[in-house]
Amino acid sequence: MEPQLPLPVVGLDVSKASLAVCYQVNQQFKHLEVSNSKAGFQQLLKACGAQCLFVMEATGTYNLTVAYYLHEQGGQVAVLNPLVIKRFIQMHLGKGKSDRKDAQWLLRYGQQQAVKVWQPDEQVLVECRQLEQVNEQLLKQKTMVSNALEALQQQPVISQLAREHLQHTLQVLTEQIQAAEAELPALLEQRFQAELTLLCSIPGIGRKTAGMLLLFAGGFQRFDNHRQLIALAGLSPREHSSGTSVRGKARLTKMGGGLIRGKLYMCSLAAKQKNAACQALYERLVAKGKNGKVALIAVCNKLLKQAFAIVKSGQPYQANFTSKLAFNS
Repeated sequence: MEPQLPLPVVGLDVSKASLAVCYQVNQQFKHLEVSNSKAGFQQLLKACGAQCLFVMEATGTYNLTVAYYLHEQGGQVAVLNPLVIKRFIQMHLGKGKSDRKDAQWLLRYGQQQAVKVWQPDEQVLVECRQLEQVNEQLLKQKTMVSNALEALQQQPVISQLAREHLQHTLQVLTEQIQAAEAELPALLEQRFQAELTLLCSIPGIGRKTAGMLLLFAGGFQRFDNHRQLIALAGLSPREHSSGTSVRGKARLTKMGGGLIRGKLYMCSLAAKQKNAACQALYERLVAKGKNGKVALIAVCNKLLKQAFAIVKSGQPYQANFTSKLAFNS
């Protein structure tokens, strides 16, 4: 059996309106700009063909439509963290910035580095994430309206009509939030009932956090180990030291995952009292002189390790849980 030749690589710099494309013909770089639309995607395939590795950065919602389209047409897609490409360009002493240059760097990265092929998430995960995002927006709007109503009531002269409008808006938002918060777990339970039950067996993690973890981790299907999950949540420590003179404090990377970080931090307050492994970790760190916040962040990491191990093993939480999945380094 003959070894398969590597697929030709195409770099795509994605923006809201357009795609800057870089591909190679006879070792020569070729550039193309097409619209970020189905018509543009068809132009892209006409120029490059479908049997390629298309390398792009994760750009929020802008890259999803083209990624789905190329995947459906039989192409391989790699969606990279923008920081990875930034570091790659810096390592090669790249200068200047333009869409064409960025597309070329993406092509070069795909040629020189091993990349993980992107797979679209299950439809239920996509729909639940959208519902979660809507709920977060509704919560923010509710806070704004609540603050506006409180400010109005401090005024020496108050318009009854203005107050009624704000009160009505507040009531509508409250009802919508309650509906969204009831609909989200119902949707998740249709597909992830077993995983939700396993996650809720962990002391400190409730039903809402379990649902957020499932959405954040894509059903825990995208990860090979707990370190990847911790890194995605932005809970990996970042050291800043050199020789004997530079001794900066270790800080969190905080790259992405702000919503789940905040939720896990609140869960850590309960976990340090109810979760045996988390309690032991917290007390050990405090005894070593670490401040409470640092110890709680470590508890957040422990919760993610437990969540990963328990979902992957299919075994509910046990106080003396020592699975290789949970504790192997």
